[in-house]
Amino acid sequence: MATYSIEWKSSAKKELRRLPKKVINNIISAIEKLPHNLHPAGSKKLIGTEHIYRQRIGDYRIVYSIESNRLVIEIVRVGHRKDVYRNIT
Repeated sequence: MATYSIEWKSSAKKELRRLPKKVINNIISAIEKLPHNLHPAGSKKLIGTEHIYRQRIGDYRIVYSIESNRLVIEIVRVGHRKDVYRNIT
């Protein structure tokens, strides 16, 4: 089985830096597990999108897209559940 790599949008990196330190560790560990399991428990496809999914980490969300043709998981957004779904393309 081919291994996926993880790429970050620069805006997602900035969003991650603004989060509480305790939450950052949980989010990083969840992201590191994504290449081994693209759709972990609690992961859902976002309605109205083709390849964008979200993973729930407590009150925070990781929004990511899967590009199967390039074997890439791109982290699109990271943030609190009240803000993370705004302006997702």
